[in-house]
Amino acid sequence: MTAEAIEAGPRSGPSGASSRRPSGGDGPLRIALLTYKGNPFCGGQGVYVRHLSRELARLGHSVEVIGAQPYPVLDEGVPLTELGSLDLYRSPDPFRTPKPGEYRDWIDAVEVATMWTGGFPEPLTFSLRARRHLAARRGQFDVIHDNQTLGYGLLADLGAPLVTTIHHPITVDRQLELDAADGWRRRASVRRWYGFTRMQKRVARRLPSVLTVSGSSQQEIVDHLGVRRDRVHVVHIGADTELWSPDPAVAEVPGRIVTTSSADVPLKGLVHLVEALAKLRTENPAAHLVVVGKRAEDGPVAQLIERYGLEDAVEFVKGITDAELVDLVRSAQIACVPSLYEGFSLPAAEAMATGTPLVATTGGAIPEVAGPDGQTCLAVPPGDAGALAAALGRLLGDPELRVRLGAAGRERVLARFTWRQAALGTADHYREAIASRQTSVRSAAPSPARSAAA
Repeated sequence: MTAEAIEAGPRSGPSGASSRRPSGGDGPLRIALLTYKGNPFCGGQGVYVRHLSRELARLGHSVEVIGAQPYPVLDEGVPLTELGSLDLYRSPDPFRTPKPGEYRDWIDAVEVATMWTGGFPEPLTFSLRARRHLAARRGQFDVIHDNQTLGYGLLADLGAPLVTTIHHPITVDRQLELDAADGWRRRASVRRWYGFTRMQKRVARRLPSVLTVSGSSQQEIVDHLGVRRDRVHVVHIGADTELWSPDPAVAEVPGRIVTTSSADVPLKGLVHLVEALAKLRTENPAAHLVVVGKRAEDGPVAQLIERYGLEDAVEFVKGITDAELVDLVRSAQIACVPSLYEGFSLPAAEAMATGTPLVATTGGAIPEVAGPDGQTCLAVPPGDAGALAAALGRLLGDPELRVRLGAAGRERVLARFTWRQAALGTADHYREAIASRQTSVRSAAPSPARSAAA
């Protein structure tokens, strides 16, 4: 449903009619889940929204996702309200200039002007649209959950307590891209693009309740964003263990290594994995890499593939279904997470859930997910292509080790990282936020004695 249709009149339907009173205690909650970008095939935000909303609904809560392009894919029973942007980065015409008839209001003008000057406007402009939308629907939600928008618009009184998820500070991405930038022009471009992180820092410091997905991210939020530690709470996310599960009927492909990465994102460490593959193939020529993500036609990864003659040994796939992706991971002898940093690493948890043995770096929160080296994975330092090649070679050459690590990895995910556990923990924090707001309202209200005296 579009935002305009909802704002035009009272809302009704199975997801929670406006006539229902806000609920508290142990009863079902009415939840607005905001996501300024919900692509389920690129990055973790769309995956988070899809699976968390489904599990919250299964627990009996009423969940409505309010999002912008690319819109998230949601499961049955979870409605989507489209709070559309101008979609300036859509394929196949990214960084487009809208036609005059597309402009609706001053927020659209801000969005285009920021894009024209090399910035990224979506967190700010989505927050402003969300503020306006929620003001028109005041009283319809018990809690509002923002998925890392961190825009100024969300500092307003939204009519319900605000809980915000910060997967990890985007300032980490900014610094890694600056470190990888070649020349002052590129560094200036990176700084302009990440200009919105200044806003996110200011907003984060004023938030009453922040959720994050790992202890590592918790520390980064305190250090990089200046949020008080007592306001940052860890709720681990996880894998859909019904979908991501072993299947002996899927044939294992000798030498296959699978990773999830965009070639042009330095954070993901793909350049180091390609270099490791080149070293590995000198002793194991059957080794090859399947990358779930977009191929960059130019840049460090493309240059390395050409330099080492790996055109036939590195394949990029995108746009495949969930079932096809799971089977691809099942078919691999190794799943690899070569990232320099991760706030959690869903690809690690999902691969482990299939029983596919994992080689992963120790960047950021990855060790929290992947577990101890030699017990549930093989762990290597981030950015070390030699260590990565050695671990991959060891695992390809040891079938018994692959079986042992694969089984232990799945058990770790089942015990610690499921979406049901994430939904239960998140709902607990919703109730804490509601109780805290109610306490603040009561303490701010004048007592009868003071009113009489006045």
